[in-house]
Amino acid sequence: MIKKIWKNAVDFLSKKESNSILIFFLINVFFVTVKTFIEYFINFNLEISTKLQTFIALVNPIPTAIILIGIALFFKGYKSYWIAVFFNFTQSLWLFANILYYREFSNFLSFSIMGSSSSVGDNLGKSIIGIIHPSDFLVFLDILVLIFLLIFKQINKVNRKIPMKKAGLTIVLGFTLMVVNYGIASFDRSGLLTRTFDTNYLVKYLGLNEYLLVDANNTYQQSKTRKEAKSSELVPVKKWINDNRVPDNVEYFGSQKGKNVFVFHLESFQQFLIDFKVNGKEVTPNINKFFHDQNTISFDNFYNQVGQGKTSDAETMLDNSLFGLPSGSAMSKYGTKNTFESVPGKLKNMGYTTAVLHGGAPSFWNRLNAYKRWGYDYFFSSDFFPNSKKQNLNLGYGMLDKVFLRDSTKYIEQLPQPFYAKVIAVSQHYPYLTNSEMKYQFPKTTTNDSTVDSYVQAAHYVDEAFQEFINWLKETGLYDSSIIYAYGDHYGISENHTSAIAQLMNKDSVSGYDLNQWQKVPFMIHSNNLKGGINHTFGGEIDVAPTLYDLLGINDENLTMVGHDLLSPQNNQIVAFRNADWVTPTLMKKADQYFDTNTGELISQDMLTDEQKKFIKKTTAYVKSQLSISDSVIVGDLLRFDNLGNLNIKSTEFNYTVKATEENLKQLQIQKPSSLLTQNNGKSSKNKYQTDEINILPKNEQKQEIDELKKQSEKDQQDPAVYTYGSE
Repeated sequence: MIKKIWKNAVDFLSKKESNSILIFFLINVFFVTVKTFIEYFINFNLEISTKLQTFIALVNPIPTAIILIGIALFFKGYKSYWIAVFFNFTQSLWLFANILYYREFSNFLSFSIMGSSSSVGDNLGKSIIGIIHPSDFLVFLDILVLIFLLIFKQINKVNRKIPMKKAGLTIVLGFTLMVVNYGIASFDRSGLLTRTFDTNYLVKYLGLNEYLLVDANNTYQQSKTRKEAKSSELVPVKKWINDNRVPDNVEYFGSQKGKNVFVFHLESFQQFLIDFKVNGKEVTPNINKFFHDQNTISFDNFYNQVGQGKTSDAETMLDNSLFGLPSGSAMSKYGTKNTFESVPGKLKNMGYTTAVLHGGAPSFWNRLNAYKRWGYDYFFSSDFFPNSKKQNLNLGYGMLDKVFLRDSTKYIEQLPQPFYAKVIAVSQHYPYLTNSEMKYQFPKTTTNDSTVDSYVQAAHYVDEAFQEFINWLKETGLYDSSIIYAYGDHYGISENHTSAIAQLMNKDSVSGYDLNQWQKVPFMIHSNNLKGGINHTFGGEIDVAPTLYDLLGINDENLTMVGHDLLSPQNNQIVAFRNADWVTPTLMKKADQYFDTNTGELISQDMLTDEQKKFIKKTTAYVKSQLSISDSVIVGDLLRFDNLGNLNIKSTEFNYTVKATEENLKQLQIQKPSSLLTQNNGKSSKNKYQTDEINILPKNEQKQEIDELKKQSEKDQQDPAVYTYGSE
């Protein structure tokens, strides 16, 4: 039967030249359409729910398939066939790349993301291996079959071209169908290109290839806007910020003035982990204790607000109180040249030493350039921890946290006080650590989702690493002389894992309300003289910088920040998401659905009261203006025109190489003798750091590690005024 079908197909393709190329063209268009349509439902969460949306999803891959593959019709001979296969392959490759990216990040690739590939490309190999499924390669199956037919010349050679007019009309047909598709899509979703939508909507209604065209136009417009921006555009920005400014909290303002600031960045750490148990065991007992400490202000309605930039967006918001971009990473795209009014820059101008410690590649997310523009004096990246590579202590996106945090103490103790130090833990980055990799045993969840089940094991490891670091801070006295705030940067389990999420939430299924709640991450502020407790204020990462300025007693009126002090009694408690959804204490918006924030009840459009409709209209307008104001500042690089808020940070002043950094720190121990090291008369406090990470090393390496620690301790005791500044 199969042989007969194969023979008939080959005979049909070989029967007549005009048939051959046309049928070959249609076959390629057919396969591109079918596999794209299938992937919409299998690997993408487009929420296609109606017959019309299904029809649109079926049709929207066709126009660009016709246009691109139709180019083959302008050629003759086997060249026409190979060109058709090539454009089938390019569309399939684009589909394949988005399948992998979407699986983990719940979003589609963009020009900005692809343009920053040099910043995000390091260490991706291990993630791809974990993400990819063998079935993903099926998108190339038809191409292999067609190549087989061509190589073995099962299709007759076309010696004459399709008439130019017919080939041209085919291309015109493709563009016509594109316009028709847009018309049908606009009927179901008005203002598709003019309003702020999630990329899911663009792909759902326009198609994966058409989305790329829209993104290309947006990218071009962003570049053009920056080039044409004028100082007058900063006026409405300042007006919006002044109109929406909230007063500081009198009780807290300046209560932490002059203290060191530790920013503990918990990668992919979600709020649900707090007090979460597996088989009766707390996943994060130490972070739970920190969360509930009487001197910790813990926010239980704190949301991540990242977009495509993920971690880079979180850092952008925390250090600048500006959102990431609607497409791509602001840190990658604008971090090299833009002017910023960042927290580290502001504190640097006030006498603080500013530093970032991260056990990953310095190029990742363009950190090497962006941190200089933000005003970080020092960036201790993987270059400063060469032994971790020798001892195979790197996993995924950086060093194992227990090793990284222990070895970071060498540099922290050299920082002149007061300092602002951001410590970025990465062991809970995908792909998540497992018991076999950590050499520990902690029960995993049983959702049958490998990503989710290993996630809690990684969280338990990070929790232990966090406590070891806190113990060292206590031993050295930094715990009492510092503000420590810890936060989760974004979700670790994406919305693509709805079945597993439902199980973790003890539900049969999840709603839009549940998925919005799933965006909660912890935010904790600790200080020994801080009046703590659980704070129910609704807020997000955009609000962290103004909150910190309140605690430090810093006047921030001249700074351009779109967030608000979480401690202010007049905070409007509107949390905007990058796709223009939002959450408030009473109502939340998820796509086109509205929910009661307290009960989770879905409120249909016809059940909304007049008061609720007014509230929705007002809140939606606020969210759009907040996002728009932030975007205009970044895309237009408007802070270069801000004379009042200008921090005069010059990136040329910073040198993040190991040699330059260590020489500079050595000089500072004399010029500005306020570091922990100088307070201890040059004696290192690294030997006070207790970790069980050494237990994961082979016995011969354990002995070597112990011997090195002993030698360093003996050297410090013999000559406490001398400190080794060389690399580890």
